[in-house]
Amino acid sequence: MPSAVPGFAPTLDSYLRSLKGHAHLDLTIQSLVDLLKRRQISGPEDCALATANCLRQVVAKSKWTDADTLLANVSRAGSKLMRARPNELVIGNIVRRVLGLIRDEATEDRNDGAPSETPSEGQMTPIGEMSQSFHSSAPTEAPRRPGPVGAASSANIPRSLSMLLSAKDVADNEGTISPFGNSGTSTPLHRTTNSQVHALRSEVINGIQEIIDEMGQVDDQIAAHAEVQIRPGDHILVYHPSPTVQRFILRAAQKRKFTLLIHCMPQPRGATGHDNYRALRDKLKSQGVQSIVMTTGGGMSYMSRVNKMIIGASAITANGGVVSENFSTIVAAAAKHHRVPIVVLAGVYKLSPECPYTQETAVEFADPMQHVDFSDGSLVHAVEVKAGLTAFLPANLIDTYITNLGTHTWEHLSGLISDHYAEEDVNLHLKAPQDA
Repeated sequence: MPSAVPGFAPTLDSYLRSLKGHAHLDLTIQSLVDLLKRRQISGPEDCALATANCLRQVVAKSKWTDADTLLANVSRAGSKLMRARPNELVIGNIVRRVLGLIRDEATEDRNDGAPSETPSEGQMTPIGEMSQSFHSSAPTEAPRRPGPVGAASSANIPRSLSMLLSAKDVADNEGTISPFGNSGTSTPLHRTTNSQVHALRSEVINGIQEIIDEMGQVDDQIAAHAEVQIRPGDHILVYHPSPTVQRFILRAAQKRKFTLLIHCMPQPRGATGHDNYRALRDKLKSQGVQSIVMTTGGGMSYMSRVNKMIIGASAITANGGVVSENFSTIVAAAAKHHRVPIVVLAGVYKLSPECPYTQETAVEFADPMQHVDFSDGSLVHAVEVKAGLTAFLPANLIDTYITNLGTHTWEHLSGLISDHYAEEDVNLHLKAPQDA
């Protein structure tokens, strides 16, 4: 599991390395739960990647003999991860994606195997042989299954297409009334053989790997739309640009000359004054793009000149609301007042089928020691200090959503949700799974 060496805090990389060992599955899950609770793995990208890799271990190592048991195993593990960080919606999104993947693959396997459940001509007992067998055993042994078998096995019945069909019905009826749960056509659809379990396991693991690969390609796919959204001479406002937003801006700078306004909050007390966006500004400068860093109210003085505001999203709820950086709501409201279009960038894996937030409940708080410490005794005892990490932008502030699947409006989000999530999994967080 993650390294316990003093002085080395476990991270996403150390957790992923630990998965290559032979750790017990329960320890693998509990380790990620602990890392999420302690925020040693944070941010939507890292949380989504860790969740997908953990669920891949559940599929590979947990004991299951049918799709229903696998769904229960994944739901149980996923619910633990969701409870560890309830405000990180991407964890639930990945869990739902994997559950939907299992259902799709299991359904395909059942459909592919359906014809093999019908007795073939080579497997059917000929009518004549059935009759001889029945009559030869009649004097010494009572017929095991009276009724349809006796009616179909009367002597001297000519072979014809109708009788072959009758024989098929006999075989079906025999399988239906068989006392063995796994014999004949009475086998439930969710029962699978060892080979089917192995095939389903491989298909689901490959599907999870495709989800992981998709997350790795999101930024490049979103950046492909930059040249359409940013025009020459534009003034583009960004607030605490995420890696996705930075990639988007840099792609536009390859063929567009514009001015970038970087709005950010002042650094916490005691900070050394390091410029977090120095690397971005240097790259833009080499492309001939001017950038201006603003703090607090400085951005408001430029708002009348802004042509477009671009925001990176930590999550997008089903009603179009966006979870983003703290104070982004204030900046977005000012942009809306000046009729500045607001564009949100996010991978489709950040689109959630639920709406758990309001502007108050979406705010996640961090350690306020960055803003006030115990040396301010009177302030500590007299004032309750809260340091927000996130903010919620209602859908009425957003004009356009750009995902790795293209550009969307609010009306298109419901279609994306139905394409990526099964209806049975939407209320996954409301279920109370029994912990193993």
